[in-house]
Amino acid sequence: MTQDLSTPCTAFDGPRRLLSGPLIEVALAVKTAADGGAPGPLRMFDDTSGRAVALDLRGGKSDLVSRLVAAAPLPSPQATSSSPAAASPRGRGRPKLGVVAREVTLLPRHWDWLAAQPGGTSAVLRDLVEEAASRDGLRQRALLSREAAHRFVLAMAGDLPGHEEAARALLVGEDALFAERSQAWPADIRQHAQALAFAGPPPESDPL
Repeated sequence: MTQDLSTPCTAFDGPRRLLSGPLIEVALAVKTAADGGAPGPLRMFDDTSGRAVALDLRGGKSDLVSRLVAAAPLPSPQATSSSPAAASPRGRGRPKLGVVAREVTLLPRHWDWLAAQPGGTSAVLRDLVEEAASRDGLRQRALLSREAAHRFVLAMAGDLPGHEEAARALLVGEDALFAERSQAWPADIRQHAQALAFAGPPPESDPL
């Protein structure tokens, strides 16, 4: 396991949701539940991917934390104030924007339209590219959210009625169909799948 300790996760005790929050907090909640004789099965999921998170619950809580810290990825190096770039004072005038000049080929009507827009041709083109990139990013995030919900459903609802149709409904973003097919499911499983697919991971719940 190489998740960051702050990765959003959710734990379940059987069909009941225990806690949603950062990985390390949820892992400790699972440890507390296990030590308290929770009926289980105790399962923990990464809310960004919908994949199960394997926990080694041997020993005490300090042992669990030590293993999680050891398995966490190292932070990426950051520029510090001692670096030459940070130490150099910024000169006066407009900061560099990292703009790269390249040839753009358009039809005459496209150039006419650009010339009529306020702000100049380059500014308009940059705005159009940013808008398209933002839309693509939203579509990609929505797809990843539905895939995460689909994995969660296969893991937690594989023996529940209508799980195949419900899982397919999540993949294509049909909220109403998913609600219909999962109506008889335990509420926490159904609601968590919907949250992952259509609204992102749920907020932190009250601790045990």
